[in-house]
Amino acid sequence: MQFTTLNNGVKIPLLGFGTFQIPNSKDCEDCVEYAIECGYRLIDTASLYKNETSIGNAVQHARINREDMVLTSKVWPQDHGYENTLQAFEQSRKNLGVDYIDLYMIHQPYGDYYGSWRAMEKLLQEGLVKAIGVCNFSAERLVDFCMNQEVMPAINQVEIHPFFQQKDLIEIMEKYQIHQEAWGPLCEGQMGIFDNPTLKKIADEYDKTVAQIINRWHIQKGNIIIPRSVQRSHILENISIWDFELSEKDMYRIELMDLGHSEIIDHCKPSTAKWINEWKIHD
Repeated sequence: MQFTTLNNGVKIPLLGFGTFQIPNSKDCEDCVEYAIECGYRLIDTASLYKNETSIGNAVQHARINREDMVLTSKVWPQDHGYENTLQAFEQSRKNLGVDYIDLYMIHQPYGDYYGSWRAMEKLLQEGLVKAIGVCNFSAERLVDFCMNQEVMPAINQVEIHPFFQQKDLIEIMEKYQIHQEAWGPLCEGQMGIFDNPTLKKIADEYDKTVAQIINRWHIQKGNIIIPRSVQRSHILENISIWDFELSEKDMYRIELMDLGHSEIIDHCKPSTAKWINEWKIHD
């Protein structure tokens, strides 16, 4: 495993295990427990995913020292605001069965996320979280946010993959010493990414799978990634990328694949803001 250090000194693995769309169940526990067995030490979840209890159970069953695990959760817009966020955090902490959460993030840039940030600063001061961050913040929202905070986000978790590389946003994040974390690092398997001729050719040259080539590209770009799978073979495949390195030529070949926009979700659309604000995760 390789690690990076966030802007507050917290060390975090560059490769973790994503759990979006893995329902709260014994199957979820088994997936996470197997991921830990394979060497994953960063587990990403959110209140939206409704699987925090299963993840907490898996971590306990794995018998890994708590300080060796990095657990991430997020607050949903329905729970934005100071008091609501404190309550949402406490529920997530209880669901995970831990004394603290390593990384707590604003899941979407809508609603009263400024109030949420005040609450997250309090949690940080009290040692209940080790780092705080944001997700899905576009460049202009991130700059505005940073110019009105004392504590800078440690991470901005956004969509990044070969078809949408977010170069301009990452350049701005670097100015504020905010680390990029990629959700959907494998483009959620969409747009025929696993059959892409360029990626398949590179994979054949290294005797690796397309997924391994993409994950390796991310790591060499410095992206923290959280690929998700429920298949044991893919969970192991995704983390088995430490025995090779892509050449500058192959990194550049993948760089040329950038479309400059998302085919999954556009957070700048009014319809997206409306849809997410209407998405309720509890009564």
